[in-house]
Amino acid sequence: MHFFEILLLFIAGFLSGVVNAIAGGGTFLTFGAMTLGGLPPIVANATSSIIQLPGYITSALAYAKEIRADRRQAIQLGVISAVGGLAGAVLLISLSNASFRALVPWLLIAATAIFAAGPLLKPKARIDEHAISPAGIVSQFVTSIYGGFFGAGMGIMMLAVLGLATGGGYHRLNALKNFISIVIATIAIVVFAAGGVVSWLHAAVMVPGAALGGYLGVWAARRVPQAVIRALVVAIGLLLAAYYFFTG
Repeated sequence: MHFFEILLLFIAGFLSGVVNAIAGGGTFLTFGAMTLGGLPPIVANATSSIIQLPGYITSALAYAKEIRADRRQAIQLGVISAVGGLAGAVLLISLSNASFRALVPWLLIAATAIFAAGPLLKPKARIDEHAISPAGIVSQFVTSIYGGFFGAGMGIMMLAVLGLATGGGYHRLNALKNFISIVIATIAIVVFAAGGVVSWLHAAVMVPGAALGGYLGVWAARRVPQAVIRALVVAIGLLLAAYYFFTG
């Protein structure tokens, strides 16, 4: 790996951390940077899961009080999501790079659409909490399969699904989402590592950048409107999708 490539990967990791801190969508940058740099798409996708994990952990720690107060539903949803995440990760490594490459532009378009619709999918501020509904269990299971398989836009999907599945205010749902994201990402990373589809060198370069970007992203979040960052991420998602369509 050349110095210039290392620098670009570090910058991509840094920018993904900044973007995640402001509006989410950092996966577009990490996955895009690695695949455009020549990494096979399955390896880039698996490695991107590792790069996103530290952000999930720090966000969950910030919500530790809420997660402890809601531990019963957190465990229930965590078990459901672990099974779904496992299924999604196993499905990914069962594909060839060529098969997954053919799916990438469609996955990017779907993830970009979900991300663009994020403000509309946010749960309402005051919704009564209730037991997890059967439909909610199925919806969360499907979402976790997607999270283990690809992951871009997973957080926005989960906020919408959890709002229907169990209700509650935004911060309660965000706390559950962050906890479940750790579960799905951890299960997926174990599967990816066992399957030998992780580039640890790329992860080692990008994780410090993502961590630094996540920290400085808090500063940027107070100065850069979310709408601006969201529009930028949507543009990147569409450009990547177009690239994969026309080079496929």
